[in-house]
Amino acid sequence: MNILVIDGMGGGLGKAIIEHIKPFVNAQIIAVGTNSAATSAMLKAGANIAATGENAVIYNAVKADYIIGALGIISTNSMHGEITAKMAEAITSSPAHKILIPIDKCNIIVLGTKSSSIADYLSEITTIIK
Repeated sequence: MNILVIDGMGGGLGKAIIEHIKPFVNAQIIAVGTNSAATSAMLKAGANIAATGENAVIYNAVKADYIIGALGIISTNSMHGEITAKMAEAITSSPAHKILIPIDKCNIIVLGTKSSSIADYLSEITTIIK
C-alpha cells in the first residue's frame, strides 16, 4: 500500500499525520512537500520517501492508494499560493482514496462537518486506512 501525504508551509500537519499513522499501518509512506521545509519535517517524522514540488505531487498521485492532507490540497492557490492548478488536478484526478482534513485556513468551509481537534482527525485517518 502507498500512502501519499501532501503538506506545505512548515509541514506541521504532514509531520503529525505521518507520526500518527506510521505505527498502525504496513505501508510505504511518501511525503511530498510543496516546499523544502515541509518535506524535511515529514521526512524527519518517518516518511519512507520524500520529494518536493509540483512534479513530485503529479508523479506520486497516480501511484498512491491513499492521499492525505488538508482540504486545501485540492484547491488551486491554497496554502498561500503553494498549490498549483496542476497539483490540484493531479490529486483530484488520482484514483486514490482522498482523506482530507477540513482545516479552515484554506478559506473553504464544508457544511455538515463537525469541528474537531487535529488529534481526533488523526485517529479517524487511522481507522479509515485500517
